[in-house]
Amino acid sequence: MTLSDGVYLCLGLGALGAAVLPRVVSKRPLSLPMVFLAAGVLIELLPVGVPAVDPVRERLWVEHTTEVCVIVSLMGAGLAIDRPFGWRRWSSTWRLLGITMPLTVVVVALLAWGLLDWPPAAALLLGAVLAPTDPVLAGEVRVGEPLGTEGDEDEVRFSLTSEAGLNDGLAFPFVYAAIALAAAAGTGWSADWIGSWALTDLLGRCAVGLAVGCAVGWLLGWMFFRVRASVLRLSEYMEGFVALGATFVSYGVAEVLHGYGFVSVFVTACVIRAAERSHGYHKVLHEFTEQIERLLTAVLLFLLGGYLVAGALSALTPLGAVLGVLVLLVVRPLTGWLAQVRTAMGKKERAVVALFGIRGIGSLFYLSYALGQDSFGGLERELWAIVALTVVVSVVLHGVMATPAIGYLDRRRDGAELDGRS
Repeated sequence: MTLSDGVYLCLGLGALGAAVLPRVVSKRPLSLPMVFLAAGVLIELLPVGVPAVDPVRERLWVEHTTEVCVIVSLMGAGLAIDRPFGWRRWSSTWRLLGITMPLTVVVVALLAWGLLDWPPAAALLLGAVLAPTDPVLAGEVRVGEPLGTEGDEDEVRFSLTSEAGLNDGLAFPFVYAAIALAAAAGTGWSADWIGSWALTDLLGRCAVGLAVGCAVGWLLGWMFFRVRASVLRLSEYMEGFVALGATFVSYGVAEVLHGYGFVSVFVTACVIRAAERSHGYHKVLHEFTEQIERLLTAVLLFLLGGYLVAGALSALTPLGAVLGVLVLLVVRPLTGWLAQVRTAMGKKERAVVALFGIRGIGSLFYLSYALGQDSFGGLERELWAIVALTVVVSVVLHGVMATPAIGYLDRRRDGAELDGRS
């Protein structure tokens, strides 16, 4: 069996699984990603000759497949958010982006440098790759379909969804910094380089992504809901595949203009949603993106499961394994909690937001992209081993905990609302 045959098999099984499994795992301490990952492991163990994808050899394929999966997920996440944009309304998001994410980059980089004795470039890359949370694998803890009413959206789901929607793009400046440091071949930092990085990669590209997202979102929102020519008013035809067009247009324009396409896609979705917040077309668009996302996620997790069996962790050292677990159980919870200090959320809600920093497909994309620019001292296999372990542990840990934790918070909130009415 060739690799392409295996991919087709994964596509077929993924499509069937994405249709059936949501109802099977509903209300259980189990998630779709867990099932897909386990299926990939089992298929690779069977004597059917399914070849495993090696992300080092098939780097370009992995990069573009994960890239498409992430941007489709970002469109769905933006369309699902009911809360209007605002500095105060989104304060929990800004805290997670401004405090949790950069602290995670720094702490993980220091751990890789200190524990693993890695060069600064590789250590910084690991921090940048593992810092962003994932919009793809966070289905159990993110907001659901568009409802059109702000009051139905709880703070925990909103915080985790909006954080994942934006920090996937905001990790890019740190990835670029790691690539530049590796290319400098140990010459180190300089004031001129830091200034150029801050102006270009940190501020400039983010600003372009934000501007493109606003412009494309406004134009498409006008076209969907307000244009006079009925043939162009796409909301009247209720066709979900238009969401893919919006995703790729926004991403493509931002990338052509050297902005961050991930930021642009999420902002585009939010602006489209704001154009006519209560319209039923948002639900159609969201459902279509969710279906495509499930299919791509299934394929990628099938292949990740196969890669685990084929030797993904052979380059993993004990200290590397410790570092991966520390990211999920120590670094994210502490930095996430710190970001929520003095917020309106209760301690239990704050704990869930701090703990559920899910790592997933975005980390796989960033790593494959960066390794296409530099070999980082020949540490490709070690980097993949740590990132793969972290993603797998996150899938299992958060998959088991998500349904009970979110269910508990929902019951607690419903009980408080009933007490308030009585």
